Amino acid sequence: MPRLLVVHHTASPATRTLLEEVLAGANHPDLEGAVEVVDRPALVASAVETLEADGYLLGCPANIGYMAGAMKHYLDTVYYPCLGQTDGRPLGLWVHGNDDTAGAVRALTAITGALGWKLAAEPLSVTAPIDATTRAACRDLGATLAASLL
Repeated sequence: MPRLLVVHHTASPATRTLLEEVLAGANHPDLEGAVEVVDRPALVASAVETLEADGYLLGCPANIGYMAGAMKHYLDTVYYPCLGQTDGRPLGLWVHGNDDTAGAVRALTAITGALGWKLAAEPLSVTAPIDATTRAACRDLGATLAASLL
């Protein structure tokens, strides 16, 4: 069974809400039993789990124009063990910021691109209050990544 690794730093209520919606999409009833979804905080996720996964969903806040330090730590930890071993695997990203997420999205796409991971959907950048449209976009992102593994 294909495995989707969801790595996140969800210290705020807003990023936790986005994570819950992404997981709901990845675990959509139409995909039940078809994809294993593994949920890991960025400070816990390992290189072994990353190597064992078939696709990735990464989510974090944008802090002072950059990705959260916990996500950077995860990517630093897995970079060399995964380099050349995970090329072409699908990726989804979501980032929450109070006013700007561009720097965080740019950094995430640069590092994951260097790992050879391929965006399966446009990165989801959230700077407005979370509403029904944002929740639906998160569910769509999760479902898209899970379905991309089938």
